[in-house]
Parts: sequence; C-alpha cells; structure tokens
Amino acid sequence: MLKRLLIANRGEIARRIIRTARRMGVETVAVYSDADAAAPFVAEADRAVHIGPAPARESYLDPAKVLAAARESGADSIHAGYGFLSENADFAERVIAAGLIWVGPPPSAIRAMGLKDAAKRLMSEAGVPVTPGYQGEDQAEARLQAEADRIGYPVLIKAVAGGGGKGMRKVEVSAEFAAALASCRREAAASFGDDRVLIETYVTRPRHVEVQVFADRHGNAVHLFERDCSLQRRHQKVIEEAPAPGMDPAVREAVCAAAVRAAQAVAYEGAGTIEFIADASEGLRADRIWFMEMNTRLQVEHPVTEAITGQDLVEWQLRVASGEPLPKTQGELAINGHAMEARLYAENPATGFLPSIGRLERFRLPDGVRVDSAVEEGGEVTPFYDPMIAKLISHAPTREGAAASLAAACEQVEVWPVKTNAAFLARCLAEPDFVAGHVDTGFIGARLDALALDPPASPEVLVAAATLRLASEPGDPTEPWRGLEGFRLNAPPCMEVRLQDEAGAHVVQARSIRTHGRPAAIRTDEGLVVFVGGAAYAFTDPSSAAGGADAASDGAVISPMPGRIVQVSAKAGDAVAKGAPLLTLEAMKMEHVLVAPFDGVVVELDVRAGDQVGEGATLVRLECA
Repeated sequence: MLKRLLIANRGEIARRIIRTARRMGVETVAVYSDADAAAPFVAEADRAVHIGPAPARESYLDPAKVLAAARESGADSIHAGYGFLSENADFAERVIAAGLIWVGPPPSAIRAMGLKDAAKRLMSEAGVPVTPGYQGEDQAEARLQAEADRIGYPVLIKAVAGGGGKGMRKVEVSAEFAAALASCRREAAASFGDDRVLIETYVTRPRHVEVQVFADRHGNAVHLFERDCSLQRRHQKVIEEAPAPGMDPAVREAVCAAAVRAAQAVAYEGAGTIEFIADASEGLRADRIWFMEMNTRLQVEHPVTEAITGQDLVEWQLRVASGEPLPKTQGELAINGHAMEARLYAENPATGFLPSIGRLERFRLPDGVRVDSAVEEGGEVTPFYDPMIAKLISHAPTREGAAASLAAACEQVEVWPVKTNAAFLARCLAEPDFVAGHVDTGFIGARLDALALDPPASPEVLVAAATLRLASEPGDPTEPWRGLEGFRLNAPPCMEVRLQDEAGAHVVQARSIRTHGRPAAIRTDEGLVVFVGGAAYAFTDPSSAAGGADAASDGAVISPMPGRIVQVSAKAGDAVAKGAPLLTLEAMKMEHVLVAPFDGVVVELDVRAGDQVGEGATLVRLECA
C-alpha cells in the first residue's frame, strides 16, 4: 500500500482524497498556491508544500513544481484528482520516471483516449459505436466549414483536447460557423494549449449517459453501472444521477459491455469514464447510443456511483495503484436505490451565470445529504479557478425520493455576499418534467428564464426582513419584549417598516419580534439579507438606497470580474442594437460575452484584445441613439 500520497490538485477533490487516504492509513501531502494558503484542504493534509503564485499555470499546472514538492515532502505517489494535470500523459511519464507511483491509468492509455478524434477511430476499430462526424487532420477553416456543411446543421464543434464543456460550440446555420470556430479555438488554446477541433452531428434530443469503468494490472475490468449527466448548461454538467432514468436492463448491459470493451482496447488501469451520447427521441435504445469520449480520471460526479454501489472509488484507485486486484468482481456489484448530485457554483444566474467572487461572510450548507465542499465560511472565492464551491449528493430508495431530498438540500443553502446557483438547482430538481424523468441536454435551455431568475421577494420574505430590522433598531433597553424571540402575551402592535431591494421600495406591516418561519435572516453592513429557497434577498433602508435605478441607464458596460479581453466586436461610433456583442472577456477558464444594454451608439471603448481588466472597470459606454 502507498505510504505518502501527494495530491496534485485543490479544493473539494483534494479534501475528498484526503478523507479516504486518512481512513486507509496513507499520509497526505497538499500542494497550494498563494491564493489557497488558507484553504481547508491545506490544513487537512498531513503536510503542505507551497508551489507558486495564484495563476494555475504558475502553480498547479507546473509539473516541475509539483515533482519538486513530491521530492521535498518524501511522497512515494501522486494523485492528480481531476482537471489540472490528471489527464496529462507527459506528466504521468515524469512521475513514473521519478520513481513515484502514478495513481492513474498508463500514459499510453491517456494518450490513446486524450485526443477525441484519435479515440473515436480507435473505438470504432474495437467495435464501439461512435457518433457520425469529422475527425480529420486537415484543420483548415475552409475544410472544417465544408465538412460541417456536408454533415448538415446543427453541428457541434468540439476541441480535440477538450473537456468540462470548454472549447465546444453548437452551430445552427452555415453562416455562423466561422465565428463559432474562432471562439472555440481561442477557448481551446487557452484551456488546453491545443486549438484543434472535430465536428459532430448535433443530436436534437440528446441524453448524456456515461459508464464508470475500473481495471487493474492483472487483466480484470468491470463497470460500476451508468450515470446520466444530461442536465447541462452550455455543455457543463449541472445535476448528475445514477442510474440513468428509463434505462432498461438490456440496454444497460449493451452500453456497459461496450464501455468495458473500450477500456480493454487501451489496456486500461484505474478509474475511467466512457461517455456516450444517446438519441432519446424514442427512449434509450442500444442502437441509438454512441461513444463520445473517455475521461481517463475520476469524475466530478463519482459520488453518485459510490452511493448506489456502496464502493469508495478513491480507495479502489489507491489499491489498484498499489498493485492489488480490483476489490470486487462484476458479479459482486449491484445497484442500490438512486443517487443525485448537484454542483453548487459561485455564480449569478441572473447575470447569465457569470462567476461571483469574494469573501464568504455567510456559508451554510445543509444537513441530511452528503456534502463535498471546497470552502468554508470566512474563506475566499477567487477569480483564478473553477467556480464550483461544493457538491451536494442525495441517496434514496427511489428517483423521486432522491430528487426531493436534493431539492430540499439546495433550498437550505445560505451564502452571502457571493452569489450561487442554489435556488436555480432547487427549481431544476422540482420541475415536473425532471421529476418525471423527461430529461435531455436541452432541458435547461428550454426553460432557462423560469429556472434562472429568482421570483420577487414574497410576503414571507418581506416580513422576515422587516421583523429583523425592527429587532435591530435601537430602543429602550429596559423594554422587556425587546430581548424575546418567541411568543409574548401582550405582543406589541404591528408597525410599519420600509424596505428597499432591487425591485424597489416596500412598506411592510410587522411586529418587533422575530418570526420562526422558513426564512433565515442576517444583518450586514449594508442592511439585511433573507435566505429562502436557496436564494438570498438583500434589503436596505430606502432613505439610504439609490432608488433602484437601472444599472445600465448611464450606458456603462462594466467588467463583472477580473479577466482578459480576448475579442473586441465594436468600435467607437458604431450603432448597436440591444443585446449585440461588444466584448468577450475570458475569466475563470471561460469566455463571457458582454452585450449592449440598449439600442445606442458606442461613445467610449478604450480596451483592446489582450488587455487585462479589473472587476468594476468601465469597458464601454453607450448613448441612446
């Protein structure tokens, strides 16, 4: 068994690996950047080594620094989690060449499956069905355009080295192809250092089904059943579940057997995921499910597989890396109940899901479900890494029970002032079509406005805010009812309270005792915040509020976070329509298009492609036409 394991990753996956390693008696070594010096995973590891500045390329993505940390700490093995260096075959080879144990598949398998075009050719040869498309070497724009036209629209452009929804664009018509290709290549180059792409036919009612596989060096290979990851936004997974809804035993056997063949075709070892795209227009059918790609690592959504099988997949990884055979045979594995996972992101659904950064003055997560968290109250969400801050995982005897439990958990999330998608997740999980199992990858897009936007503050929320405000007002300290938070016989009369939020001013009748309803409420320097349904409603005193003016009324387009300008789509003097793209900002590993807030004329635009900009900087200013 391994003795001292260096974890070449951060956040919730580092904490997850530490938890299993500690139970198995394996010492752990964390590596951390300047931005993560106070992060929970650093404190929880047995040892920690600083490896550089906040930018990932100068710390977590620097193989030399990671290997130096392994030497300094006396580690005998390295686990790279997911993301960062986990699917870097060159890094795996350097780990092995340094005499360390690589907790992962052989570098040859990573290479074979790391490039989507080559992987599809290999899978086709192994008898695994693949999605129709173009995976050729000719990357000329004209050739790619011609292939897309031949396949027929809509098509999907995907980065050859991609993953995590990055470097992926859906194209509806031929005229939009060139712009989408350019954007896809920029994002792919920034995320993976490789701007090559492939093109696939776009399945109009797609389901994303993946199979967890495991293999050891003794020739054993098994699957741990399937997961459904169809609930996505912009090709990024939002809610995952296991098993897949509507999957009958015959189709399960066919798909899982194909996944095992895929792993055996590359002499695989360790944990891997075979991802399939299914045409669900006629339900899940074995002849309408095609190989997409293989992720040669542990997946973010591995907890749902752990829940339904009762297995610890990190323990399996460590045992396989130590040379042991797989802990279970295929016949010893079975599905127990249903599990779901929701990814809690620091992002604001109301602003197109732009990432949100800052100090977590309030960070309360629910009880009753498994919580894998990257941060704790008082910590900082920085602009340098992926905005996922926690995962919430439910397990129940039925799918309906798992969905209800997870929805209730998301509604209990309390985070401030950083914005999160908790209320959005709760609404997704409670949506009738989702509960009924009618899901595909377009599910969220078709209902985006209803799912993304919090409803206006309800009377319950307003009363909770007004009550807290009354309780916080100065008064006669000898007044006996002021210190009470429960029932009082001669309760004071209702009082009129004025509040201000984004929607405007409110007049509320409330008593100066605290209510005990579903909302939770806190005081802040700016006013009050009420938490309900996973959403956070902020209120101020109208006498000090700005009056709820439209933030875009002066025509200023503000940078929502620190980042780099990668494209300028307008210039001073241009007449633009509301919603027209003005700039593209790259931040937190993603591109964000900033658009015109109204019909007008660009009167100021002083940034260029390549410029670094800070949060709150005015990038463009418009005047009404």
